[in-house]
Amino acid sequence: MADDIEAITSANRLAWDASAARHKAAADFERQLAGFADPAFSTFDSLIAHVLRTQGVNGARAVQIGCNNGREALSMLSLGAREAVGIDQSPAFLELAEQLRAVSPHAARCRFVEANIYELPGDLEAGFDLALITIGVINWMPDLARFFKIVSSLLSAGGRLVIYETHPVLDMFEPHAEFPHRLAYSYFRTEPFITDEEIVYDGSETAKAPPSYWHFHTMGEIVTGCVEAGLQIRELIEYPHSNREPDYDVYVGQDAQLPLCYTLVAEKT
Repeated sequence: MADDIEAITSANRLAWDASAARHKAAADFERQLAGFADPAFSTFDSLIAHVLRTQGVNGARAVQIGCNNGREALSMLSLGAREAVGIDQSPAFLELAEQLRAVSPHAARCRFVEANIYELPGDLEAGFDLALITIGVINWMPDLARFFKIVSSLLSAGGRLVIYETHPVLDMFEPHAEFPHRLAYSYFRTEPFITDEEIVYDGSETAKAPPSYWHFHTMGEIVTGCVEAGLQIRELIEYPHSNREPDYDVYVGQDAQLPLCYTLVAEKT
C-alpha cells in the first residue's frame, strides 16, 4: 500500500507541475498578482470567507493543505490570520505562490512548504489553530484515513479543520457526456479516475500531461476519516451551488437539485 501511495502521489505531482505554466498564463493569475498588493484582497467567495470568520481565522495560526499557488493561504491573512503556512508537493505551483507572496504586504507572515502530505518534514512545527482544505484536495488522496490523521496531527487541541469541497455525489456525473444528467459512475467506485490531460479549472482545451489519479471518496468515508482521526464534527452543510469548473454549472438550478458542494467543520479533541 505504501508503494502505491508513493507512486500515485509522485504521478500527481508530475501532472500538476506540467500544468503550472497554463495557470501562470491565465488571466486570473494576472488578476491575483495585481490584487494581492492590496492587504485586503482575497480570492475567497463569500461563503468560505464567512465560515472562516466564524471559525476564528482572525488571529489564528493557520495551515492550508494542498495550497496550490498560495492564493488562499494569502487570503487567510487578508481575513486576519496572524500566520499562514501553505503545504503543497508541486514545486512549479509553489513558484507561483512565491510570486504572489512577493507582492503581498503580508509576505512576512506567510511561508510555503514543499512536501508530500504523506511525508511531511520533521521540522514542520504543528500546533495550528486552523487547518483549511479546499476544492479538489481530498480527491487527490489515495489513503483518506491516513490523510486525515496527518491533518489532525497538525492541529492543536481545540484547533479547527475547515473543509470547502465539491460534493462526492457530483462525481457520479460526466458533464461532457451527451446526456450529462444521466448517472455515469457509481457512488461507491473504488478505482481512481485516470487522465493524461493538463489539470485546468477554466474549461479550456487541454494538452497532454503525465497521468494523474483522481480518487472517489463517499461522504461517509470523509466523515468517518475525520472522526477516526480525533476530529469531532461540529458542522456539515451541503449547498446547491457549484465550486468546480464551469463545465459543472449544468447541474445548477435544477428542479430536482443535487448537492454540489459542502462545508465541514471539525474540532480536534
